[in-house]
Amino acid sequence: MKEISVQEVQKRLENGEALNFIDVREVAEVKAGHIPGIVNIPLGLLEAKLPDLDKHKPYIMVCRSGGRSGQATAFLDSLGYDVTNMVGGMLSWEGNVE
Repeated sequence: MKEISVQEVQKRLENGEALNFIDVREVAEVKAGHIPGIVNIPLGLLEAKLPDLDKHKPYIMVCRSGGRSGQATAFLDSLGYDVTNMVGGMLSWEGNVE
């Protein structure tokens, strides 16, 4: 499973890179604060949302601490998606939040 640190994600955003985030936390968690531009797909709904995802697009998976996003990353990776888990999750995030 591919992993990326919070610091590396922040550096890539600061360099103007367009990144695709999928936040697998529950809606209430996301409303409390999230990375700008994320797509929220709670982990329990991920399988149902597969038709909405592009296998040719890289995604960075996000959750509170990295556990649920790790599960989502492993699941999507097994299906051939280009996914990377953001280690440490929102607990480690120091960048902008909405």
